[in-house]
Amino acid sequence: MNLLTHILHLAGSGAFAYYSAAQIRDSKTRPNILAGFYFAESGSVPFLSALSDRAAVEGDTWLAAKLAKHASDETRHGQIFAHALQQMNKQVIDFKRQPQTTSTNKSQQPRSPFFAAFFEGYTQEQLKPAVIDWDVFMASTYILELDASKDFARMAKVLPDKDPTARNLKLGMLNIAQDETGHAAYLYEAMMRRMSAAKVQKLVDMWRTQKINALLAMVGGILHRNGETRSLVQDGAPSEIDSELIAT
Repeated sequence: MNLLTHILHLAGSGAFAYYSAAQIRDSKTRPNILAGFYFAESGSVPFLSALSDRAAVEGDTWLAAKLAKHASDETRHGQIFAHALQQMNKQVIDFKRQPQTTSTNKSQQPRSPFFAAFFEGYTQEQLKPAVIDWDVFMASTYILELDASKDFARMAKVLPDKDPTARNLKLGMLNIAQDETGHAAYLYEAMMRRMSAAKVQKLVDMWRTQKINALLAMVGGILHRNGETRSLVQDGAPSEIDSELIAT
């Protein structure tokens, strides 16, 4: 990573760290950011499961097992966030049941500013689990998981210990951070199994630059909206969330 990239990485990461810490520290904005994490974690499960199946068909049983474990972890992470929302008498909005204002096909709907910048140059078709290039998946997801491990640990530290609900969430997020570290480790090992160390470093540096661009796009979008974000939660909590799913 060159000096300019490193500086931009620190600037982008610092801006996101400040924003996310402020959002999760404030009890009024905490539900919305938790809902965002819920959608991100739970939403990746079908993708990872499909990749696990693909790896098994291709004969890579080691990778298939790692991906299956990754999918299982993400399922549990989503449940941790859902449980935290339940404790605040909130639940995520089921957007699938929301009335559609247009007939636009899902494949034609715009991506979020973050992922549009992160995967710039790739179509949504190219990123489907059946066809995505393994190098693209491994390197891009490695960066996301590595950074997520630090982000979740950082956000957990700003949650108050005196509030039992916040303390439970803190424990859950610290557990998630450990999982994300493990995910980054297996993805790095997977790359090292497939290519030289020099090529791995080149790929990691490329996707680090993509992540920087994505963070700057996301921060720009937040500033453009004056900090306002779409509501992802509504009042009321489903009773089927198992309280034992929260990490201890």
